[in-house]
Amino acid sequence: MKRFCSHPSILANAVAVVMLVVSGAGCQRTQPLYKDSQLMMGTIIEVISPDRNAAGIAFSEIRRIDDLLSRFKDDSEISRLNREGRLRVSPDTLLVIKKSGQFWQATQGAFDITAAPLIELWGFYDRDYRLPSDSEIQERLALIGFDKIKIDGNMVEFKIDGMKIDLGAIAKGFAIDCAVQELRQAGIDSALLNAGGDIYCLGDKRGIPWSVAIRTGVNLISSGDLKLKDKAVATSGNYEQYFSVDGVRYSHILNPRTGKPAETDSASVTVIADDCLTADALATSVFVMGKDSASKLAERFNARIMTYADVQNNK
Repeated sequence: MKRFCSHPSILANAVAVVMLVVSGAGCQRTQPLYKDSQLMMGTIIEVISPDRNAAGIAFSEIRRIDDLLSRFKDDSEISRLNREGRLRVSPDTLLVIKKSGQFWQATQGAFDITAAPLIELWGFYDRDYRLPSDSEIQERLALIGFDKIKIDGNMVEFKIDGMKIDLGAIAKGFAIDCAVQELRQAGIDSALLNAGGDIYCLGDKRGIPWSVAIRTGVNLISSGDLKLKDKAVATSGNYEQYFSVDGVRYSHILNPRTGKPAETDSASVTVIADDCLTADALATSVFVMGKDSASKLAERFNARIMTYADVQNNK
């Protein structure tokens, strides 16, 4: 029987850029913390725990999810779906796609996994950056929209030829949640998992909450340390992946409704949520939608949402 990662309903509770680092403040030395890291999902995955077995368990589960959801692995289910346009998928892949659809609805299309053709057009996949013409953008926009995906049982089908999906704004969060589930099943109740800034704090660290500091640019905002226990945190910002032309910065976070980089009122958005999938998706969504959407989405998904200004003011 194939395993699959269960996940709390995001409606019941109602990215991807490295923006967070683990703070070492308050560390006690009476019990060792085991730290390990591996390169997976296009980033560094770090696991910190007093249990020496935690990293191996977490890495194994994250690798399993990456093998399903990566668009850069030719034999992954997402790559096969993008090539064939129609595929029977595993429970995990189906779950992430369905949850992506729920976020698409909740954000009026600001979160949209079908934006892959736009990301490709701007050159963010191969880093061969370019400024596309308005006509090129309009052609790609015809392929965009979660409503152009048909789901029948475990069959996922694109309604229009040329569509592709990218789970980059949600897959790392889901993988971390699945790894946390495996750790709990193994009886491990203390660990911090960091997937390039998508972080989950399982339990506490020797009786005190885990401390996570927010990175909102080239400098670490140490005054914004978060004390977390059994919570996830993720940040999206416009300063990690971008290119500039004539002094204008073009961020990799695109607005799927316009086909252009998000015109944001904040340099970054940080989200604290009950699970990492929700934190991951909301950070991208609010970055695209703007801070005016934060309070409504925070209430719906039982999350705390902070903009760059909030972090600077240490709120």
